[in-house]
Amino acid sequence: MRTRGSLFHDCNGARDIARDIAATEAYATSRCERKKIEMLFAHLKHILKLDRLRLRGPNGARDEFHLAATAQNLPKLAHEERRGGPLLIDERRPPV
Repeated sequence: MRTRGSLFHDCNGARDIARDIAATEAYATSRCERKKIEMLFAHLKHILKLDRLRLRGPNGARDEFHLAATAQNLPKLAHEERRGGPLLIDERRPPV
């Protein structure tokens, strides 16, 4: 019968520290926030097909990302409008 080897590793101390951090409330809050951001990027990549940038250069990449973010935020804005919630647009300021 084969054995797996020693149960003691050099990184057990680091694992214990990581477990202690993972047990805190701040870590749970941070994990929840990270998950929200990851879900947004997953939506951009898979649903809006932003798997590769088609415009060239840093300005093109920025513009393409802004367009994708706008496309992602439009349904949220429409949903808020239907609910009668506060609009994200300042109506007192004239459009540019």
